[in-house]
Amino acid sequence: MWDSDLFLPEEFIGILELDLSKVVKPKKDAGKCDMKTDETLDLFTAKALKGWWTMFGENDEGEKVAKGKIEMSLEIIPGEEAAQLPAGKGREEPNANPPLDKPSRPETSFLWFTSPWKTLKHIIWRKYKWYFLIGILLLILIAFFVLLFYYLPEGIINSIFGKN
Repeated sequence: MWDSDLFLPEEFIGILELDLSKVVKPKKDAGKCDMKTDETLDLFTAKALKGWWTMFGENDEGEKVAKGKIEMSLEIIPGEEAAQLPAGKGREEPNANPPLDKPSRPETSFLWFTSPWKTLKHIIWRKYKWYFLIGILLLILIAFFVLLFYYLPEGIINSIFGKN
């Protein structure tokens, strides 16, 4: 799998190789994908699988590491049935057998420089909102005390600081 960038060259993400007679059992949740490949299924017996698989690649030392996750469904049908139920490439027509919905991407899947408000909301605000709120509260308190001392009569200020 490669990622498709608009301005930068495409980057290699990872590989997923499946032996259809010993398919690694997919995970129900993307968060549970890991390097373990102990439980396998026979796709010819199961007929259909859907879930999350881990894609692999190599790190700088040449070791096999998890590089990404992919959600997909696999289905085996006889050739005669496949001829009767045509399917388009990707989401092209005829988008049937099975129909493919538009991908559900997370809200943070966007180019940060094309939408600064989304960047503020999803990245900066989520991580630093308490710092912003505490900073604003401190600014309000400082402004309050500055205005309080500015408008207090001179006699009260002298009595607070012990001046005659």
